[in-house]
Amino acid sequence: MHSPVPRPPSLRQPAAPRAELAPFLTPPLAAAVSGARRRALRDGDRQIDTAHLLHSLVESDPEAADVFEDRDRLARVLGYLVQRSIGYGLRWQRSVEESAARRMLPATRGTGPREVRTPGWSPAAAGALEGALRRAAGRGEPQARGVDLLAVVAADPESRAVEVLRRAGIDPAALAARADLAATPCEALDPAGDPTLGGVSGSTRCEGPSQQV
Repeated sequence: MHSPVPRPPSLRQPAAPRAELAPFLTPPLAAAVSGARRRALRDGDRQIDTAHLLHSLVESDPEAADVFEDRDRLARVLGYLVQRSIGYGLRWQRSVEESAARRMLPATRGTGPREVRTPGWSPAAAGALEGALRRAAGRGEPQARGVDLLAVVAADPESRAVEVLRRAGIDPAALAARADLAATPCEALDPAGDPTLGGVSGSTRCEGPSQQV
């Protein structure tokens, strides 16, 4: 039986300090979050968004990067992300990144910006990190991993990260499923595998080096 997992601070509160979040993130994920913050500041963006998180994840977390189908596609993703200062990046600067989940909640309709915004984070990015923390807690683990965050980010059909993934020719839903598989403890996997994930079985994923799918 898992021991109780401490409840992480909510990003809905006035911006949670990095030191407050650190105990709830693995070192690679903590590095990715810090990298996303630096990238947003360097690019002059008002908020950390899911594209910042995706960029830092694939650069800072090898486990998250290994979820991608192949290195060529990963290179295409990075190629789109480094072009943030042009094209769609300029369009992003003129808007706030909402999350599809937030738009579906009636309770948020008509709520003023001061009540639904998280300082320094887009609503979609804040929701993604909170989702990663909840995923880890649901497994009884004290720290969220990069694959947790990748799974949540790729599952939001209207996030900026998903826009980049689609431009790079990657199916976000399939990527989210692979990230979810990577985060699942080996003992919880079906040895026969899940055909929807390209026949990757639990025994294959848990034996030796990770396989690209």
